Amino acid sequence: MSNLVLVLNGPNLNLLGLREPEIYGSTTLDEIAGMLEDRARELGLEIDMRQTNHEGMLVDWLHEAQALGARAVLLNAAAYTHTSIALLDAIKAIRTPVIEVHLSDPKTREDFRHLSYVGMAAALTVEGHGADSYRIALEAVAAGEV
Repeated sequence: MSNLVLVLNGPNLNLLGLREPEIYGSTTLDEIAGMLEDRARELGLEIDMRQTNHEGMLVDWLHEAQALGARAVLLNAAAYTHTSIALLDAIKAIRTPVIEVHLSDPKTREDFRHLSYVGMAAALTVEGHGADSYRIALEAVAAGEV
């Protein structure tokens, strides 16, 4: 089994630390990447962290995860979580397990955020722990929970 975990991030997450810190915190995506790389090494895993503002790129990367034989994908699809049937179909089309990750808890926010197309196919959802949501998801992969 591969030790590679893809960490895929959707729209506006490149602005973490600046964008609505009262909701998303002040930690930047680069800081999350550094924390995850350190934790991955401790767990014997390797991460490949990416961010895009384009839905189709996330679909391509999900397909690539399977082609690479990745152990899992941590996916923070951001707003696409609530709108993208294309991401739902891509997750269903691959054998690589996908963990849905959210910094905030969408269920405590606006009604339109309560629907998760990603969650309909994800093996696990980790939400509401700020930047630690990524670490918790990575540890779930290492523990064989997905």
